[in-house]
Amino acid sequence: MINVLSPGLLTTVQDGGRVGWQRFGVPVCGAMDNYSLRLANRLVDNAPEEAALEVTMLGPRLRFEEPCVVAFAGGDFPLTLNGVSVGRGQAIAVKNGDELEIGAAARGVRGYLAVSGGFDLPEVLGSRSTYVRGGFGGYEGRKLQSGDDLPLRAPAVWLQDMANRRADPWLLDAPLQDRPIRVVLGPQNDVLSREGLDAFFYGEYTVTAESDRMGCRLKGPAVSFREGLDANIISDGVAMGSIQVPSGMPIVMMADRQTTGGYAKLGAVITADLPLMAQKRPGDMIRFDRVTPEEAAVALRRMRRKLENPDFLHEIW
Repeated sequence: MINVLSPGLLTTVQDGGRVGWQRFGVPVCGAMDNYSLRLANRLVDNAPEEAALEVTMLGPRLRFEEPCVVAFAGGDFPLTLNGVSVGRGQAIAVKNGDELEIGAAARGVRGYLAVSGGFDLPEVLGSRSTYVRGGFGGYEGRKLQSGDDLPLRAPAVWLQDMANRRADPWLLDAPLQDRPIRVVLGPQNDVLSREGLDAFFYGEYTVTAESDRMGCRLKGPAVSFREGLDANIISDGVAMGSIQVPSGMPIVMMADRQTTGGYAKLGAVITADLPLMAQKRPGDMIRFDRVTPEEAAVALRRMRRKLENPDFLHEIW
């Protein structure tokens, strides 16, 4: 059991997402930064997309009522165990009565605290992810509050090779890279003017304060449409990373996005770069690069290979 002493700004239970239910109008949800979720879970020997705590900007203070092993990955958050600083990106054995505090992020927005064995919470439509707007999943369908008790499923108190359960700093900081975010065009890029696409790929955008788990709203050069056309389309499915342009300003749809939408989508952020998108905070600047679907597939394979490599060897995505 883990007792929540202080919940932080926005702490929810998230896993790999509620896949397969969009056709019924149920959002996927899940971790905004799936890469960091997988990394934290790997460090504590969980399945890659096991449920963990997703913290946003300011983390919680937790008291452990039983021993277990934890690991934290994602944004650059300070961690203290019983008042003593501990590093992120490593497996940490905690004892009954220990208190872990996750402070305010110095870089990035979101972090993931994985616990060996995972949380003993019910699955809703095959997932333990929290959908706050819908009020289901996770812990009572809401963000954590002071006094909540999170039950654990048979946690390990020690794992084999604990000293080496540590992520290379370069691997840990991969979602915090400051580089252009790659985009594949489609499916409605044909309604945009050439000048509009040039503005998007040659311009620079700022993440606005209206961004959240549903979408990342950007401010910058307006994306124009071809003469006689606009953003309205017959509603179709919305994938994570889809870039809508309802009024010329791009919105990157994220984990809690709606299942369908009636606005043109100029393209989508590639899966390998979604972690970078998830770690952008209001005020951050973003540039975009155009890539092919084949290049996107190569980047995803490289990202997954980095996580699967037992030595965490460096490889450019």
